[in-house]
Amino acid sequence: MKLRIYQIDAFAEKPFEGNPAAICPLDSWLDDEILQAIAGENNLSETAYIVPNEKGYHVRWFTPTTEVNLCGHATLAAAFVVFNELGFKGEKLIFDSRSGELVVTREGDLFTMNFPSLVPKRCDISPVLVETLGIWPLEVLSADDYIAVFEREEDILEMTPDLYRMTQLDRRGVVVTARGKNCDFVSRFFAPNYGINEDPVTGSAHCELAPYWGRRLKKEKMTARQVSARGGTVHCEVKEERVFLSGRAVKFMEGEIYI
Repeated sequence: MKLRIYQIDAFAEKPFEGNPAAICPLDSWLDDEILQAIAGENNLSETAYIVPNEKGYHVRWFTPTTEVNLCGHATLAAAFVVFNELGFKGEKLIFDSRSGELVVTREGDLFTMNFPSLVPKRCDISPVLVETLGIWPLEVLSADDYIAVFEREEDILEMTPDLYRMTQLDRRGVVVTARGKNCDFVSRFFAPNYGINEDPVTGSAHCELAPYWGRRLKKEKMTARQVSARGGTVHCEVKEERVFLSGRAVKFMEGEIYI
């Protein structure tokens, strides 16, 4: 069997920036074991599979070790492939997913994703989390991930968390965040339980971060920067129970898989 594959740098202005995702367009679904094995072989933070349906496409996302419910950067990458490689002519692309219907629109080279808002709630500061991060946060919130808020951008840049200890926590991952010097807020994201030590740019984390920072900064529109080694910019807009995440993408590679 021969499958097409694209590697797209999402939330990127140029290659080697943002978050790389593998995108495999399929005519119909393969066995879950094969989908997971391909994702493990790719060894990227996410591999997304898309299958045409009556609305547009159905999308599923896999880390090297597990399937996940929502992934922003791989959705952006999948939209890039549909619009630019598969000849999609519409203005609005609809993905069915585990997280419901996800709509992506394009304006020039900027893609905007309409995602559910995941409002985090304040929680107690766990001693294990503090030991993991090595620094005491201003506050901690919880949604799909723990969100640890710090005073300075430098706190985020200089952090070297204990990833082994982080696997003892009971959430998908840990987001660390602070006010940004040249943007509204910065963040980093760690998810060793999902086979991702540090994710370069995480769209789904901004579904949690944008509602928090929107309330705190009293803004609906914000510019965020994920300050991983690769780095990437995410434009956020909060509207009621939805978060609109915008970014650009670049094609790095295309090829074929033989299985």
